[in-house]
Amino acid sequence: MPASPPAAPAAVAVGPLHPRFEDVERIAVLRGGGLGDLLFALPAVQALADAYPGARITLLGTPMHAALLTGRPGPVDEVAVLPVAPGVREVPGRAEDPAETARFVAGLAAQRLDLAVQVHGGGRFSNPFLLRLGARHTVGTRTPDAAALERTMPYRYYQHEVLRALEVVGLAGAPATQLEPHVAVTAAERDRGARVRLPGARPLLAIHPGATDPRRRWPAERFAQVAAAAAEAGGQVVVVGDETDVPAAEQIVTGAQDRLEGPARGLVSSLAGRLGLAELPGLLAEADVLLGNDSGPRHLAQAVGTATVGVYWFGNVINAGPLGRARHRVHLAWRTACPVCGVDVTDETLPRCPHDESFVADVAPGPVVEDVLELLGRGAGG
Repeated sequence: MPASPPAAPAAVAVGPLHPRFEDVERIAVLRGGGLGDLLFALPAVQALADAYPGARITLLGTPMHAALLTGRPGPVDEVAVLPVAPGVREVPGRAEDPAETARFVAGLAAQRLDLAVQVHGGGRFSNPFLLRLGARHTVGTRTPDAAALERTMPYRYYQHEVLRALEVVGLAGAPATQLEPHVAVTAAERDRGARVRLPGARPLLAIHPGATDPRRRWPAERFAQVAAAAAEAGGQVVVVGDETDVPAAEQIVTGAQDRLEGPARGLVSSLAGRLGLAELPGLLAEADVLLGNDSGPRHLAQAVGTATVGVYWFGNVINAGPLGRARHRVHLAWRTACPVCGVDVTDETLPRCPHDESFVADVAPGPVVEDVLELLGRGAGG
């Protein structure tokens, strides 16, 4: 009697997997925020694309999201840039224009959406916004004071953002097909990234010292110590970041060069403030290792396939840490109280205190250096 064929693997879902909706051709996914916020949503968007093949997926996001995804292979067919609106997309110094919001909502409503997915916070602002789109079906997260969608799950702050989004799309019958974000890098981007390398086969360490929240930032002098160790071992070091990261980048380069002698000093440089989002994926893909805080560029480096070493406050690891440790290392600060006022910073129900002092300053550089050098050695063929 011939052996039976192996059974198909069961669908893997985070939380309950609900029945799929019928006749879904147009899907909108609401995910504003920064670069990391977008990346955390990508596995969920991929799950939707796999569960509803042929459906057109529109990401309701930000100009940054559009700049990264437009024309790039992946599950997002188009990005609709959100209007400025409280709790949905906030821009310092800009107030909501109700007429602009109404035009945006009307334009999407005219497309007759079949499914609208909310993976943008607890829903206090985002759920009413989503409901205005008039989709046949809605799913998302919900705090007790948020408007109800057709299918919802409770929003709790301490949950990994990738897994939260995957749990949300499970409400729409979409099982997980990947657990980590993936961003395709074009050949042109890789070519531009390769131009950063100095002559010779030496490993490349990229350092990103920034973070949106100042409390997540490791001190520049600590980054400088790691940069010097990498250059002393023969590696090239390039600091990346936007205009706000330029002062820290200059401190890192100067601090590293002060620790070095001879040709090694020329191995450390900065492109902070001179490298836009169009160039960043290629450079990060070219790098052997990215060292950074809990930040968008760290998450993007992981998404393009680069090994990373991250300095994290322990609470942020729950929400945003890498899942694996073979190629992604995490160094934790275990601070539970603000170093200035002493307020409990683990209690999600308390308002944020006004202090911006680093929560991660106490992370020692020695173990970080060890992980960086080990991963650089692998990148160089070691």
